Amino acid sequence: MRKKINILKEKSLDAQMVEVYNEAMQEFEKGDVIYAGRKFSEAELLYPQSIWAPRAILMSAYGYFSQGYYKDAINDLNRFLIKYKNHPQTDYAYYLLALSHYDQIIDEKKDLKEILEAKKYFEIIINNHPDTDYASDAKYKLDYIVEIIASKEMYLARYYVEREKWIPAINRFKKVVTEYDSTIYVEEALHRLVELHYKVGLISEAEKYAYLLGYNYQSGKWYEASYKILNNNYENRKIASKDNKETILKKFKKLFK
Repeated sequence: MRKKINILKEKSLDAQMVEVYNEAMQEFEKGDVIYAGRKFSEAELLYPQSIWAPRAILMSAYGYFSQGYYKDAINDLNRFLIKYKNHPQTDYAYYLLALSHYDQIIDEKKDLKEILEAKKYFEIIINNHPDTDYASDAKYKLDYIVEIIASKEMYLARYYVEREKWIPAINRFKKVVTEYDSTIYVEEALHRLVELHYKVGLISEAEKYAYLLGYNYQSGKWYEASYKILNNNYENRKIASKDNKETILKKFKKLFK
């Protein structure tokens, strides 16, 4: 008899959970995501073992995300990933989590935390869920994030240059060359390294960076500017273009061996 009572209670609890979930869906469809989020959370807490519980968290997170309540969405998604690690929609949870950080990026000068968090979760999607549609979009957005990070490094480097702090500026420009060599900023960064090394009297170092700049961007304005800096003691060498797949980073490492 006791066993039968427990079964009846469980069914009753499941029915209550579905009822609350449906009520939350109705509010969500009306556009009241705050109230809907509360009801979804209530449904999940009511019966966390139900198949509806993880769905409730994801719906709550999506509702918050869709209206720009990113912190609430992030809280729901983190809870989902902790409680339902092996759920089949884990890839979606990571994707929505990445977007919740990504959509908060407004200014690369201020939003480094959100930039790095978005980068981390997009990389998780690419590495752990490579065959999903989410991975394809993650790769696209990750390229943009890398450009943003490189832009921030350039901003900080220029900040140090304005204050005549040459060594911190050099280190920032070096970081762009070594870690973000696929971005649009690497050409200018190489020129700035020529410029700054020449300024502090490290002529041989300036020449090495000028050589690297010429190797990759001989027809560009930054190489021309670097050549003008070194024209008294640096011979302009014509470098035949090479059709290879080496990245600028590999060439950089070879140069300093």
